[in-house]
Amino acid sequence: MIIRYKARTSVDKLCKWAELAKSSLYYRVSLGQRGMKPSTHTIIGNNALVENSLVVDQIRAVLTMDYCIYGYRKITEELRDLEYLINKKKVYRLMKENHLLSGKRITVQGKRKWVKHRRIEAKRPMEYLCLDIKYVWVDGEKRWYYQLAIMDVFSRRILCWIFQRSVRQTEVVALMRWLDLRYGLKGVIIRNDNGSQFLAHSVRQTLKELEAQQEFTHVATPEENAYIEAFHSIQQSELIDRFIFSSYYDAKQHIQKYMNWYNCKRKHGAIGFITPMEKWTQGMSWATVRQQYEPASGDLSRPDCESYSDGSAPYSLDKFNETAYLRLTGDQDNYELVSNCFRKTVQFIGG
Repeated sequence: MIIRYKARTSVDKLCKWAELAKSSLYYRVSLGQRGMKPSTHTIIGNNALVENSLVVDQIRAVLTMDYCIYGYRKITEELRDLEYLINKKKVYRLMKENHLLSGKRITVQGKRKWVKHRRIEAKRPMEYLCLDIKYVWVDGEKRWYYQLAIMDVFSRRILCWIFQRSVRQTEVVALMRWLDLRYGLKGVIIRNDNGSQFLAHSVRQTLKELEAQQEFTHVATPEENAYIEAFHSIQQSELIDRFIFSSYYDAKQHIQKYMNWYNCKRKHGAIGFITPMEKWTQGMSWATVRQQYEPASGDLSRPDCESYSDGSAPYSLDKFNETAYLRLTGDQDNYELVSNCFRKTVQFIGG
């Protein structure tokens, strides 16, 4: 009616006669979801922006704490303690989208093998490994990063580590496969806590395929994983508390230098005031090496392959060289140290 008679009189009068609000007349329905579009970033610290996916990772980290079943309001307070500028409605939306709201149960496939002994007594390298994740604050970016380190209990040597925005089960699987290729994980006992990355079915299945034995510490008992926890405490006091990291790359460079210092130069009181690499060298006795590379036809070459994957020939124990050492330990920095130790060992065995 209004369209028909608007040429004869004003639209205001026609709306009054039709008892229709003028705003309703001009309203046009827009396609898509109603209201403002949800934000994709969150403010942290001094007006720095981070993606919402990183906020979700932080929420997951909080929820992996033992006995933690926080709802969105308590999670909001946890995030605000970490200097996130965020309201509870946004936290609720993020948790709902990622199925993290209170009441959701974490289900684990299969039974876990719990630790039987609180203290580990390792008698040789690659008998027991322990691993854990540590949060590292990068002040220049106003956010947390995650460090995963894997330690050989016998020598206290850090075999490998990663440092990145988040640690997912795929990274844990990749590290385990890398360790198996380099050192072999068959029969090795791997101890970890009950983090979601270690509970994942893909991680447990991978370790089962590699014939490694995974064992979990009991809930709320970090003392059962004391060796890696002690390392993180040492790293906290010697590195993280003493330096302010300006960026992710700055933090990663510091951590890389510290790992080299810890493994190769820092004397460790629990292993007799020697370095972890020296302890590793002592444990990797040449009797063990001879057993692993036992000759098949009178020579001392490795019997199960004619050449290595890179084309180099198998080495003999009577010719200790850098290639042989790198095949065994993969550590270039301590070649001279191990070479001297090998010569002393040969003199001792041969009289």
